[in-house]
Amino acid sequence: MGEDASAIRQEIEETRSRMGDTAEALGHKTDLPARAKDRAGSLANRVSGATPDGEDVKRGARRAVGVAQENPLGLAVAAAGAGFIAGMLIPATRIENRTIGPVADQVKGTAVKTGQEALERGKDVAQQTAESAAETAKEAGKEQAEGLRKTVKSDARSSTSSSKAKKRTRTKKPAASASGRSKPRARR
Repeated sequence: MGEDASAIRQEIEETRSRMGDTAEALGHKTDLPARAKDRAGSLANRVSGATPDGEDVKRGARRAVGVAQENPLGLAVAAAGAGFIAGMLIPATRIENRTIGPVADQVKGTAVKTGQEALERGKDVAQQTAESAAETAKEAGKEQAEGLRKTVKSDARSSTSSSKAKKRTRTKKPAASASGRSKPRARR
């Protein structure tokens, strides 16, 4: 009987513990204002982490202005393409479909073909421009290298000739007098 009483007491303690946990969980579930506050806080943290700060926005704006200034034609083509895509994505109304449906489909088809051709031509032009720029850079590099080579060669020649001239002046003997002897130096 002693064992049974201690086992029963143990079971009662475990049941009380589980009931306390259950009551706490139910209390949390029924406390809607606290749950809403927690949820709002976590959403605010997520949103603040996802949105750029003022410096990021300024940096992006400066970069966009730089691209626009460097390549205004590319920007215009991109804007036209984005406008075309946006126009294609906006659904047509029933009245538009009824009155200009077949013509609109034909125009859209033609526009898609023209857009694809323009895109291909743009790619070709970009590739040709890149190749031309690379070729120009190579030629300029070769010209610079040739000019540098000539300058170095010229400097080396002038340096060599001036050092030979200095050696010649150092190795010359003093001029002899009529008697065949060199003039004695004056003592000081």
